Amino acid sequence: MTTYEEILSYINGIEGVNAEAIKSATERNAELLKIPGSLGRIEDIAIKLAGITGNTVNDLSEKCIIIMSADNGVVAKGVSSAPKSVTVTMTECFTKEVTGVGVIAKVANADLFVYDIGIDGDIKDPHVINKKIRRGTADFSEGPAMTKQECLDAIMVGIEAVKYAVDRGYKVIGTGEMGIGNTSSTTLVVCALTGAKIDDCVGKGTGMVDDASYINKVNVLKQAMEVNKPDCSDVIDVVSKVGGLDIAGLIGVYIGAAYYKVPVVIDGYISSVAALCAYKLNNKTFDYMFESHVTEEVGYNAILEAMPIRPMFNMNMRLGEGSGCPFTFFAMDAANSMMKNMYTFAESAISSEYTDKLDDLQF
Repeated sequence: MTTYEEILSYINGIEGVNAEAIKSATERNAELLKIPGSLGRIEDIAIKLAGITGNTVNDLSEKCIIIMSADNGVVAKGVSSAPKSVTVTMTECFTKEVTGVGVIAKVANADLFVYDIGIDGDIKDPHVINKKIRRGTADFSEGPAMTKQECLDAIMVGIEAVKYAVDRGYKVIGTGEMGIGNTSSTTLVVCALTGAKIDDCVGKGTGMVDDASYINKVNVLKQAMEVNKPDCSDVIDVVSKVGGLDIAGLIGVYIGAAYYKVPVVIDGYISSVAALCAYKLNNKTFDYMFESHVTEEVGYNAILEAMPIRPMFNMNMRLGEGSGCPFTFFAMDAANSMMKNMYTFAESAISSEYTDKLDDLQF
């Protein structure tokens, strides 16, 4: 069993990024053959990567997305239009690379590591990594979703998943999840940690189209908050009472990425709330995080206000699974190519008549 002290040792063991590497990357970026700042966030990515790795030029060719799959007991109260059996089916499809994240990750040459961290069913696919904590969470409208011990164990699964990937040579990690009902658990964690109102954060989730089902979802979540009364100052208390095992696992991924000094990409709503949790446990974790896309889920706005997230893309996505991460992988590759392959002004032998004016130009 994982102790809180063990988790704390990872949280407190996170080091700051390499300031000297950031300085070197910033200086090189200023020498490259372009108007200062003209490549925008591509430049920011390159400099941030240098701080993480200690290298001005990086090779992130080995990419992976860690997907945490788990069920949510509150589905029994009709908060989702999809049955929980979909969690099993989708998890088995991940390994075949035929889902949204699979087909997009394939283009980015990114591998998938799929974890059963709490599916309420049996997975027959040997490619799914079995780290099942329990067979789905309890119905949190009637009591805590899980014990604090189970939450800690799930966080440790995420930390160890990062080590597993790093030991196999992966240089950048994406985050993904699967679990019918997990927009409900995510919304309650968002509201507990940010003070946002449930009415302002509840979306219809997967496939819900009728108003009656939506009203039921709102009422169930309000009941869950009243029954559990999570301590908003204690991330572990919040996640154990109204969260999900997939969220807890992804918290561990963010902690592990920062601890092992590897860049990690935030996906959509569920991945973002896990990032918020990690950020509240140690704000240094954000120095290792890279954003992907704006998610269409309404509760996402509260996360944007609670931590310094700046999404890179707005493509009207809300699938989850880690499907937004490959787009940021592309941006990272572009940043690395810029640092490695772009000429400096000196190498280009461009006229000093132009370069002498660059510092005076306004953009």
